[in-house]
Amino acid sequence: MPNARYIFVTGGVTSSLGKGIVSSSLATLLQSRGFSVTIQKLDPYINVDPGTLNPYEHGECYVTEDGAETDLDLGHYERFLNVPTSQANNVTTGRIYQTVINKERKGDYLGETVQVIPHITDEIKRCIRLLGDTGRYDFVITEIGGTVGDIESLPYIESVRQMKWEHPDMTLVVHLTLIPYLSAAGELKTKPTQHSVKALLELGVQPDILVCRTEKPLNAGLRNKIALFCNVSTSAVIECIDTHTIYNVPLLMRDEKLDQQVLRKLHIPIEGEPDLTKWEKFVDRMRNPKGEVTIALVGKYVELKDSYKSIIESLHHAGVENELKVKIRMVHSESVEQDKAKELLAGVQGILVAPGFGSRGIEGKIEAIRYARENHIPFLGICLGMQCAVIEFARNVLKMKDAHSTEMNPETPWPVIDLMEEQKKVEGLGGTMRLGAYRCDLVENTLTAKAYGRETIRERHRHRYEFNNLYLDQFIQAGMVPAGINPEQNLVEIVELKDHPWFVGVQFHPEYKSTVAAPHPVFVAFVTAVGSTHALTI
Repeated sequence: MPNARYIFVTGGVTSSLGKGIVSSSLATLLQSRGFSVTIQKLDPYINVDPGTLNPYEHGECYVTEDGAETDLDLGHYERFLNVPTSQANNVTTGRIYQTVINKERKGDYLGETVQVIPHITDEIKRCIRLLGDTGRYDFVITEIGGTVGDIESLPYIESVRQMKWEHPDMTLVVHLTLIPYLSAAGELKTKPTQHSVKALLELGVQPDILVCRTEKPLNAGLRNKIALFCNVSTSAVIECIDTHTIYNVPLLMRDEKLDQQVLRKLHIPIEGEPDLTKWEKFVDRMRNPKGEVTIALVGKYVELKDSYKSIIESLHHAGVENELKVKIRMVHSESVEQDKAKELLAGVQGILVAPGFGSRGIEGKIEAIRYARENHIPFLGICLGMQCAVIEFARNVLKMKDAHSTEMNPETPWPVIDLMEEQKKVEGLGGTMRLGAYRCDLVENTLTAKAYGRETIRERHRHRYEFNNLYLDQFIQAGMVPAGINPEQNLVEIVELKDHPWFVGVQFHPEYKSTVAAPHPVFVAFVTAVGSTHALTI
């Protein structure tokens, strides 16, 4: 086993406690001490990846540089660490079983009876070690999805038990749990945490550190009680109190000395303090903006904000960069009809039309774009949002009345958005789109070229349809500028409008590359345009 240390983050009592944020915060602290760190997510669902999951089920699907469709927590990992992830950073039960079954079919097990132990757990451990075996990381933090006691998570917990047994000095378990506050009794209750740890102990895993989510501070008596019942030292009971922003959690964990506990238990010398100067500056600017703007996010999954998690966080990053508070008005695209656009979008200073698939809500997106174009409101369209901008322009400026995408209307007489050539023979859905990072050459003096400050970029994609170049000349003559081109396939990646304050549509997903350390230039330029004439002093 190489020198990488393995830290496992498990959860108890309830889901959505914030394992991803705690994992990212711990990684940030270790990184700020000079260690190289990566984080991976083990997801217990049977899907091979979340690429075919409904956003209502699982939130957004996050795409890595190498084209893997992954869990949204990988977005947190990248936003906190500013280090790209890959397919190796997200493992699902579906992939584990698929790999084992494929090996069995090929005869790799030499006729053995294939079982959860050792075959499934061996494959899980192999996937866990993939990143550590590269020799690039001092720490591999592995977040295990779900909660302790879930049937689906049992093979993962068993794999953790085995790794702790095999390499006790190289592994550590952080258990995130809940200390609920009962307002009727006026008390914090430790019993759910006790039972959660008991369930973990029954599976053979003793947590080394407890991180306790709570809405009230933990006093010394509660910490001592938790430590006594859960077999950990009092100093290993870490308070994780509710806070105003996820970006404050690394600072809270530093104050609780979570990183010091980890280093001490892994027998690594503690030298100095983590350098979080830039992080503190980011949080301070977020808490003390100089102005405020409102941006409408128009999409069809707005009931669940996790469906647009990366976009929302990218807007916040850009807001901090501009010293502005970005208030986001979630607008359901189905409700934006021709007679409601003015009502629903009144008072916003910017409009962002979100990506998506399918025809539901498409006309509302098109109307929102028309409203932005005609009223000279700064606009950003992402993926399908860019395609809708093309459709709107074709219908209302080029007078192609029934122009559409062949995704929505295969019989349209004006297929200004059409299926990519290599997609026409694809039958399956999972992992079959144009995925991952591709090159884009920017046109000089365009809005996006000025935003990036360079001629060539690489951005991540997740789509099947594209701008139809048969109509390109007509769009150019009418004032829509192809501001970015993929040189390998001559694909229009970016469109802009002349005679508009700021109107940009991008085929790629810039939100996947925005981080605390490096807010994405497209979002920064968009918020700058929004705030340049409409920022309100707070």
